[in-house]
Amino acid sequence: MSERDEIAVVGAGLAGCLLACYLARRGYPVALYERRPDPRVGTPERGRSINLALADRGLDALRRIGLEEQVLADALPMRGRMIHPVVGEPQLQPYSASGDLAINSIGRGALNNTLLEAATKLPGVRVAFDHRLVGLDPATGEMTFETPQGTVTAHAQVVLGADGAGSAVRGQLLEHDLLTESADFLDYGYKELTIPPLGGDFALDPGALHIWPRGTSMMIALPNPDRSFTCTLFWPTHGTASFASLGSKAAIERYFAQHYPDVPPLAPTLVDDYQHNPIGLLGTVRCDPWQAGGRVGLLGDAAHAIVPFYGQGANCAFEDVVELDRCLDECADDWSAALPLFQQRRQDNAEAIAQMALTNFVEMRDKVASPVYQTRKKIEHALERALPGRYVSEYELVSFSTLPYAQVQRRVRRQYQAVGAMAVGVLAALAGAAVALGRRRRR
Repeated sequence: MSERDEIAVVGAGLAGCLLACYLARRGYPVALYERRPDPRVGTPERGRSINLALADRGLDALRRIGLEEQVLADALPMRGRMIHPVVGEPQLQPYSASGDLAINSIGRGALNNTLLEAATKLPGVRVAFDHRLVGLDPATGEMTFETPQGTVTAHAQVVLGADGAGSAVRGQLLEHDLLTESADFLDYGYKELTIPPLGGDFALDPGALHIWPRGTSMMIALPNPDRSFTCTLFWPTHGTASFASLGSKAAIERYFAQHYPDVPPLAPTLVDDYQHNPIGLLGTVRCDPWQAGGRVGLLGDAAHAIVPFYGQGANCAFEDVVELDRCLDECADDWSAALPLFQQRRQDNAEAIAQMALTNFVEMRDKVASPVYQTRKKIEHALERALPGRYVSEYELVSFSTLPYAQVQRRVRRQYQAVGAMAVGVLAALAGAAVALGRRRRR
């Protein structure tokens, strides 16, 4: 393939824009196709932001193309979880044993705009907005788009789908019987609320990710540079205490006063947000293979969408871009070799973080408020301080390292086994000492 062959990237979201930057750096002309209008103009879609928790994996990808400092200028560091009980004062649970490691709260729209600006400033990158992919011939790279001006066609030697969980590129490969897919949706949805600034300042501690764990449901809140908080409810979609069970203004006010009593005084638009913001779906999407014929490929949510409960969706997608870039290096830009290698390198890791994200949902909505869980976290941090580098918590390995997710799972299992064996040994030694002491007393 010559440097003049244009690469089509479908989806000008986070992963697509970052991918365009990496490809342009390699000397490829890039056509970015996006079904939405230009997000830098107009009004953002209501209730769809879900703030991102940008961590080391995402920052590593940005650092490689010189964007880390610019992105972090719009971010707020969060060094722990602030747990809000129904009764009593909030309690901070640090993310790291040292207490100084932080994930970074950033608005999806702000990050998208930064990446889009960076991509469009690079030579050879062009963007076509209001282009909805409705047809793709995987054998030829022929694409058909619906636009406000009518149907248009385009062609590319390689087509890359970075168009999210509802990927049109994946849908086209499915129509051509070139992959299989599964989508496992939770019986939960999400809805966005807002806590505005209070007296010109943050209404809550801006250095933490706030969680209201309520057993089978929860709310979280992340800080914004304008001193507001973006809140997200994660509730069941049906049954009692669900989105379906609350409709009237009085019912909403009564429920929040009972279950989230510190929120209504801080959220003057609570009822309006609740009644008018949409309910989003939560699920895990898997497909196989991630590529067809070495000329159509998927990455990010288009290949492996996950639930947001580890804050790793964008971080994982950014890591995909880094790995694809690495595969192109190793394969001398032979896409027919690089795309299968990319899937081989990333599929187990994508599955690992999908599993960990589901597990973390249970932890966030239920366990974080438990005294047993809090004691376990204190013991875990004590082990990290006593055994630096040898014992590292799962959360720190996921959020504050670039160790592949599948290796994180394996390492954490080994650590738990080692700690369990140590505990058994200590208990055995204590039991032996007690028996010996009893014998001496009987003498």
